[in-house]
Amino acid sequence: MVNGDKMSKSLKRVKTALRTAGFIDTVVETGTARTAAKAAEALGCEIDQIAKSIIFAGLQTQQAILFVTAGSNLVNKEKATKLAKEPLGKADAAFIREQTGFAIGGVSPVGHLNPVKAFMDPRLFEFDKIWAAAGTPNHVFSICPTKLQLLCGADIRLFTDSKKM
Repeated sequence: MVNGDKMSKSLKRVKTALRTAGFIDTVVETGTARTAAKAAEALGCEIDQIAKSIIFAGLQTQQAILFVTAGSNLVNKEKATKLAKEPLGKADAAFIREQTGFAIGGVSPVGHLNPVKAFMDPRLFEFDKIWAAAGTPNHVFSICPTKLQLLCGADIRLFTDSKKM
């Protein structure tokens, strides 16, 4: 349970986004979920049930573009660039914080400070339940992939390469 007085602003934003959309608040503390592998281990689930939020900087629009991918997959920058319809650059910590309100390691697919264009990995839809960062490196929430897609307004597209484990 998270103490309301000590809850981070980022975590509050995620919880509010979930409740406002009519979804159950399923946020749990994991200890550390800085990587998909650590989060999966802490939750006792498959690594691909971890929805990683990868932010790129749109070089023309100067806007954040979100790619939500299964834990073992890597974003293919060429495929991502074609989907974004603009060149993509690396989003540094300051850009991510300014655009989304989150720090690297806790970027959630929901509760952003500004609207973001979002794309979602089809691999995530192979599961009934997935887990995503809830605004801190130590908190995640569970959700059905279809509900997450609706909540973040993501297009389901292929933009990944499978990581060889």
